[in-house]
Amino acid sequence: MEHTIKSILYFLFPLVWLTLQVGSVRGQTRINSGPVNTILFKVTSSESNNVSYLFGTHHAFGKEFFDALTNAGKALSSSEVLIKENLNIPGKTPEDIINARTATTTWKKYLAKDDLMYIEDLFADSPTDFNKMSPTEMHVFLNRHFKQQICLNKAPEDTSLSLDDYIASRAVEQDIELIGLESTAEQIALINKDVEGMPRKIHRRRLSAIIEKIRARHTSDCEETDWYARMEVDYQLQAPCTNALMLTDRNNKWMERIGELLSEKNCFIAVGLSHLMYKCGLINQLSALGYTVIPLSVR
Repeated sequence: MEHTIKSILYFLFPLVWLTLQVGSVRGQTRINSGPVNTILFKVTSSESNNVSYLFGTHHAFGKEFFDALTNAGKALSSSEVLIKENLNIPGKTPEDIINARTATTTWKKYLAKDDLMYIEDLFADSPTDFNKMSPTEMHVFLNRHFKQQICLNKAPEDTSLSLDDYIASRAVEQDIELIGLESTAEQIALINKDVEGMPRKIHRRRLSAIIEKIRARHTSDCEETDWYARMEVDYQLQAPCTNALMLTDRNNKWMERIGELLSEKNCFIAVGLSHLMYKCGLINQLSALGYTVIPLSVR
């Protein structure tokens, strides 16, 4: 066992990588056709002097990755507000929400004997009662664990739960205000609703596959983290969003709050990279509001 889990690490929503098309509506989106080697964008408007930034995260990354992005760090330092997907509020964390449940999962229905023993060992020192997690939550958690511990070989001293949370810790150090776009409870509800009705045999198959990848340390399955680290992004701004629940609806809701904040303060927006992409993405939506969105080098 590479190590046991001392905290719950999750909310990596699926990122889908396709091909880029150029998108431009009322404002300007200065992205050329083809991959763009950045995840950082400058956001400005002719109607104000505010300068804001949009940063696409991959939740499995953390301290080492962001600290190397000098321009992204400077952009954060110049901002008055950090806007992220959610805030870790004491009493309302994933651990708090899960442990407060009364219902439990009969894991023998979803895990083979050896896999259940592996999970019991993995969670031996965890404050989170894994018996109160849903099969979907467990799968998301294990995927995050695989990416952080196997693909990225996360350093022991990096205690951040995600790249988003590490950026938040940097903001707190600099007295930058934090604003969350949705609650942790809403995120948990979403990841469960996204696969609502999935047959038990599919849950069982998915859990078995990810546990095997972790056990065997299958680094050949790390294409997603390798790709993000290279930052060769096809934003595909003219392609439709194919997941209304996880992308379109959330992006539209978020933009109501983001639009208000951008008109008032210099903001650093750090959300999952998939939320920047496609027709419904924040790049297109900001452009539609009249903002100029310019890609910047992260270093």
